Amino acid sequence: MPLSDAGTIHIVGAGLAGLAAAERLSRSHWDVAVHEATAVAGGRCRSYHDQSTGMVIDNGTHLLLSGNHAAISFTEAIGSRSGLRGPDEAQFAFVDAVTGEQWTLRFGDSRFPWWVFDKDRRVPQTAVVDYLPLARLAWATADKPIGDIMKCGGPIYDRFVGPLLLAALNIAPQEGSAKLAGAVVRETLALGGQACRPLLAYEGLGSVFVEPAIAHLRGRGVTISFKDELIELLFSNGRVTQMKFARQTVNLGENDGVILAVPPYVATNFVPTLTVPSSFRGIVNAHFRIDPPSHLPPMLGVINGTCEWIFPLPGRISATISDGGRLFDMPRTELAQIIWNDIAKVAGLPSTLPPWQIVRERRATFAATPEQNTRRPSAKTAWNNLFLAGDWTQTGLPATIEGAVRSGYRAADLVKHRLRAAA
Repeated sequence: MPLSDAGTIHIVGAGLAGLAAAERLSRSHWDVAVHEATAVAGGRCRSYHDQSTGMVIDNGTHLLLSGNHAAISFTEAIGSRSGLRGPDEAQFAFVDAVTGEQWTLRFGDSRFPWWVFDKDRRVPQTAVVDYLPLARLAWATADKPIGDIMKCGGPIYDRFVGPLLLAALNIAPQEGSAKLAGAVVRETLALGGQACRPLLAYEGLGSVFVEPAIAHLRGRGVTISFKDELIELLFSNGRVTQMKFARQTVNLGENDGVILAVPPYVATNFVPTLTVPSSFRGIVNAHFRIDPPSHLPPMLGVINGTCEWIFPLPGRISATISDGGRLFDMPRTELAQIIWNDIAKVAGLPSTLPPWQIVRERRATFAATPEQNTRRPSAKTAWNNLFLAGDWTQTGLPATIEGAVRSGYRAADLVKHRLRAAA
């Protein structure tokens, strides 16, 4: 492990928050060391080879929007921006799985949401006045359940707002935090099509966010250690003084800092006094090895089906179901067939189940309720050389890639400022 007179900043966790913090710090004069307990980086944003299908698949399908500036700047910094692709303009296709009706929202490329005023571009059977609740949500002053701010029903909700908020918050929207939903609206829909163009890692999350980051960081002298599990943090005189790992013990000097970039239920193992989110929601992802029909759009929202979003990708079709806890105890083959039935119906494919894989994450995100939002800690802690990073910290956003990257950047900036002040 490199050590310099300037000190070393230790980052615990090589998920997106930890990698983003390391990237920001790699430009500083501190040495940077990343410690990952497992054998792989990326956390919940990674790709792996699935033996049952013979494919490289993502543990979950993560969508970015062109307004996610931190996540996009991260890919630019590590040289992988070209791996994010999407339609030339902001548009979202939907289909009703029961009636077969299809429609596409076209936001254009403006910096203002003019699409709301065009009946051919907005949600069918809606008028301009139907969009006013989105404005109330965007500027909600108190963090209440969304159901207290707007009506969770009707064409605008059923055909657009509900699916959008469910995907963004990973919780039934009526229970979700109005403040978190408002932040999503302000940073995307309220800024017009330029902030709403969907972007996907078509060749896999690992090839965009993980492998390029590891190569970039190592090229800048960052030490990255795998299977390097942290066991305990020792504190004295208002700071972390020692880090005990499974294979080594690191004593921290005055110029050393620590960023804890692990899930909340892991962070409390090291800092029991932390208040963190205590309730979580799951996500179900399904992957099917089949060549997608050419007529399918780059992503397709499904209304009135089990499947919620369909993503045609090279050599496979993937599907995502948010807040999917109700499906976790269903037999895997039965669940795969139910999801495939939705895909086959809307895509015009045979109902015979192709090679498949189901990925169920029970604690994919913290429950984005007003109560749980208040439990999210600041990046700063009571110890002057310890900082937190992760999409579960106070980012102002739901648990998303954008929030994870922002949290890593925030923790990196804070530790640099604190250590400079101490020097």
